[in-house]
Amino acid sequence: MKIRVWILGFVAMAVLGMGGAAAAMGRERPLPERYDYREENRAPQVKNQGVLGTCWAFASLTALETSLPAEERMDFSEDHMSLWDRFPRGQRDGGDYIMSMAYLLSWQGPVPESADPYGDGVRTGGLEAAVHVQEIQLSTDRDYEKIKRSVYETGGVQSSIYTDLQGAYSTSPYYNPDTAAYRYNGELEPNHDVVIVGWDDSYPRENFTIPPEGDGAFLCINSWGEAFGDDGFFYISYYDARIGEVAISYTGVEDSGNYDQIYQTDLCGWVGQMGYEEDTAWFANLYTARGDENLEAAGFYATGPDTDYEVYVVEDADGPESLENRRLMAEGHLEEAGYYTIPLKRPVRLQKGQRFALVVKIKSPGKVHPVAIQYDAGDGKRRVVISGEGYLSHNGKRWDRAEEENCDVCLKAYTTER
Repeated sequence: MKIRVWILGFVAMAVLGMGGAAAAMGRERPLPERYDYREENRAPQVKNQGVLGTCWAFASLTALETSLPAEERMDFSEDHMSLWDRFPRGQRDGGDYIMSMAYLLSWQGPVPESADPYGDGVRTGGLEAAVHVQEIQLSTDRDYEKIKRSVYETGGVQSSIYTDLQGAYSTSPYYNPDTAAYRYNGELEPNHDVVIVGWDDSYPRENFTIPPEGDGAFLCINSWGEAFGDDGFFYISYYDARIGEVAISYTGVEDSGNYDQIYQTDLCGWVGQMGYEEDTAWFANLYTARGDENLEAAGFYATGPDTDYEVYVVEDADGPESLENRRLMAEGHLEEAGYYTIPLKRPVRLQKGQRFALVVKIKSPGKVHPVAIQYDAGDGKRRVVISGEGYLSHNGKRWDRAEEENCDVCLKAYTTER
């Protein structure tokens, strides 16, 4: 069966940087009609990206910061993220949240702002991640109740919008500076990222220069300093053309000591997808243990909602023929698209130099290319190095080598030292 590649579609891959630029368990508490981080002592620091195209980094890290408990809140470095050598365009040409996710999930960061201050054009090397991001959920159905619940229970939600504003002092027919209210009703693609930090179901439609069909707006924090909007905050109508099209929530942030080692080949993250024109596929990565370790967990992307998965381990891996000698170590269901770290039922003991493999069967309804991959999309936004030993299969028996298709499968392994 012929393997097929698909460039990531639902994710807004337009350049973002205009700048001037787990489901709740049990009974859920009803959400209030109005909620504001500023009134709940949850408001993040208002930052200023200046003239650089780094809104994507500011929005990602601001949302991440708000997902931490108040007593553990940190200010993370946008320089360290946006100047990573895997992102060759630097800071002026913008980026996207897929790049943010790749940086964070690869444990390249985040690092404290104090260790790598913004604006000097230099990335400080030798820094370790202050926390480990292990789960990021993506919602693409504009489910505002879901977005509100994430803001209420987890942290700020990153979202892309379209704006023709160029910074704090520019004007736009879509923006009312007197009420700090924005609503775009056109068809242009997103070009800027903000963070949703509240809402008001009764926010008057009359506050917008182009009145929408009804009342209601999200409260957002921008990255243009306190001179913009209401001391850096502004409202975006529920009827805006782009708000919430893709909503990113940082739902799994753990202490940096949670695992000792991460095994990975997909440093640039979820660039595209592969599959066999079916909603089910298998994928695997082979690794060599760096020491005497316990294999504790697997990490991979669900490329769509309502994804079912099975995770297997091969303790003595030697090419594709060995992948049938697998043991089922985890299985479950993922309600949202995104990246997930799945603990194994029990640790698997590894010896230094031992070849091992993770094998995943995944089913994403409605997807015909359900396996996330990294590859060179030719857009110049990422420096992709194909370096792994990965495999794909339509039935778990006959395997295709991923590197022969010029890609790496997105599948990470997490271990602790013995």
